[in-house]
Amino acid sequence: MSQPQLAAVGGRAPGRATPAQTSQYLVFSLAREQFGVGTQRVREIIEYRTVASVPMVPRYMRGVINLRGAVVPVIDLNARFGRAETELSRRTCIVILDVQAGDETHVLGIIVDSVTAVRQIEADQIEPAPSFGAGIRADFIEGMAKVNGNFVILLDLARVLSVDELSAIELGAERGAAAAA
Repeated sequence: MSQPQLAAVGGRAPGRATPAQTSQYLVFSLAREQFGVGTQRVREIIEYRTVASVPMVPRYMRGVINLRGAVVPVIDLNARFGRAETELSRRTCIVILDVQAGDETHVLGIIVDSVTAVRQIEADQIEPAPSFGAGIRADFIEGMAKVNGNFVILLDLARVLSVDELSAIELGAERGAAAAA
């Protein structure tokens, strides 16, 4: 695997991170665009593996994986943005995240084309989300950062993976795990 080996990236911090509080981001590629999430939400990065499908879940829900005995829902981030499903390649990864929903933390994975790096991004490099032109819903964007002459779209995980949708995903994952047993 040629991308950085980044098991257990960053520590966990309670509450939602903002660009002013967090300056370290995991940067990844998806459909030839660069995205970033705060490293305090990243548990680990794993090579893509077979995902067990779960019936009657949203199109962007690719299925579930068994991660050291835990059932982890896996989201196709490209499909979540209303695009085609992510095309799998040898560099495709699953980024395992802790997503805060109220007082609860949910563990789930997102499929990305490849992991680029962990980058230090200063608060003054981050611009507000544009209201148009990013190719995804503006409310999914925490901000836009310019890194090495390229834009990195910083995602608001709480919006991309909302509480209502997490509940539906977890219910589907539990049903899928029960059916597989």
